[in-house]
Amino acid sequence: MSRLKTFNLPDLGEGLTEGEILSWLVKVDDIIELNQPIVEVETAKAAVEIPAKWAGRVQAIFHPEGTTVEVGSPIIAIDTDPNAGPLDTTASPSAGGDLPAPSAAALAAVEVAPAEGAVEPGLVGGPAPGGRTPVLVGYGPRTTSAKRRPRKSAVPAQASAAPAIPAQATAAPVVPAQATPARAVPAPNGHETGAAAGVLAKPPVRKLARDLGVDLRALTGSGPLGSVTREDVQRAAAGAVAEPASVVTTATAAASFGADREQRIPVKGVRKLTAENMSRSAFTAPHVTEFLTVDVTRAMKALDRLRNRREWREVRISPLLLVAKAVLLAVQRHPMVNSTWAGDEIVVKEYVNLGIAAATDRGLIVPNVKDAGRLTLRELADALTELVQTAKAGRTTPADMSGGTLTITNVGVFGVDSGTPILPPGESAILAFGAIREMPWVHKGKVRPRQVTTLGLSFDHRIIDGELGSKFLRDIGDFLTDPEAALLAWT
Repeated sequence: MSRLKTFNLPDLGEGLTEGEILSWLVKVDDIIELNQPIVEVETAKAAVEIPAKWAGRVQAIFHPEGTTVEVGSPIIAIDTDPNAGPLDTTASPSAGGDLPAPSAAALAAVEVAPAEGAVEPGLVGGPAPGGRTPVLVGYGPRTTSAKRRPRKSAVPAQASAAPAIPAQATAAPVVPAQATPARAVPAPNGHETGAAAGVLAKPPVRKLARDLGVDLRALTGSGPLGSVTREDVQRAAAGAVAEPASVVTTATAAASFGADREQRIPVKGVRKLTAENMSRSAFTAPHVTEFLTVDVTRAMKALDRLRNRREWREVRISPLLLVAKAVLLAVQRHPMVNSTWAGDEIVVKEYVNLGIAAATDRGLIVPNVKDAGRLTLRELADALTELVQTAKAGRTTPADMSGGTLTITNVGVFGVDSGTPILPPGESAILAFGAIREMPWVHKGKVRPRQVTTLGLSFDHRIIDGELGSKFLRDIGDFLTDPEAALLAWT
C-alpha cells in the first residue's frame, strides 16, 4: 500500500455538496499530526476547520485559497511515513484514498499558489477553539473536479499556472510557472509573516481584509506582537485609522468599482443559502405579524439586581436573556407555537431548540441553543453567551444551525424598534425584539419616563391563528412587564 495518501474534501453534512477553501493552515513540507486542523472551508452554512485524517508530511496541495471544491475531490496529499526515505515512484494505487507517488520534480513544484497571482501566503493556525475537533464523514474517493471562483488579486498575476498531475489524481495541484510563491515564515502564537506582505495576521483576518478591500500592509496591528486583528481591519474599512492607511483603503475600495461605477458581488455561501431559505419561506408559509409595546422598566431593574448577586457577577447578562426565558415559558403555556407544518400533519415539538439570529461578517446566521427549555436561567445565560461569541468568531458549525424550532431576532441592537421577520424554514414563529428606549408612559395614572420596547411576532397562519398568536405574544409581554411575578405565577 502506498504511503502517499490523498485527503478528499469530506461530507460536511446537511446535504452540502461543495465548499470554498478559505485558508490553508499548513503548507507543503509541513509535518502534521493526526486530527490537526489543516484547512478552513466555508460552506453554505458555516466556516469549519477540517482535521487531518493521517499524520505525516504535506507533499502536495491541490487547490489554492478561493477555490470552490466539490465533496469527495482531492485537496491535499500526505506522506504518511516521511522517515522511511524517498517516496516509491513505482507504487500502484490502492483503495482508501491512496495515491501513487508523483515524481520528485512534480512534488518539488507543488505549493499553495495565491489566487490569481496574489502574494498573500497561507498561515499556520492552531487547534480549533476549546480543543474541539469536528466529526466529519464521507472520505470516500470521488472523481470530480474543482470549480475556480474568480477573485480579485492584490498584485497582477506574473504567469499562468500549469498543472502537474500525479498519476490517477483527478484534481490538478497548482504549480506556479517560472517562480515559487513566497513561503510563510513561522512566528510565535500561531502567526506567520509572508515575504511579500510582512504582516502578522491570522487567516480569518486576512480574508476579512480581502473582502473589505483593506491593505494589511498599511495597518499598525494592535494585537499580540503587533499582529493585525479583526477590529483593526474593521476600523480601517470604516476610515477610523491614521491618514496614510485611510488613503490606501479608500483607493483600494474605489478600485473595486468598474468603469460603469458598479460593483458586482457574487452571491454565495451563507448569503446564498439565506436568500434561498427566505424566498422559499416567504412564498410558502402565510405570514402574519403582530406587535406589542411593553413597559420593561421592572425587567431592567430585575437584571440589575441579578448582576449584583455574587454568583452572577462573572456572567454576561443582557435583556435578551429575559426575552429568551419569556419565550420558553410562553411555549410551555402554548406548545402549538413550537411546531412544524409537514403537509398532511402538524409536528409539535416537546423540546425547544431556540434560535438566535446573529449578524456576522459572513452574513446572517441562526444558531440555536439545543433543548433550551430544560436549562436553568444561569445555564441559559451561559449558552447564549457561548452562542454569540462563537458566531462572532466565525466558528459556528452546521450542526449548531440545524434543527431550530423557534427563533428570536434582536433588532434592538441596531437601534430599530421592531420589524416583520420572515420565518426560518420549518418553524412556525419568530419574535423580533426591538430597542429599549426611555419614553413617556402612563404608569399608575401619571405620565412618567419608563423603559419601553416593542415586540413583533411573525407566525405561520396555517398552524397559529390570531387568537393563539395573540395569547403567546401577550404572555411574553406580561413576563417582561414583571418577570419576578410571572416566574412565581407560571412555575
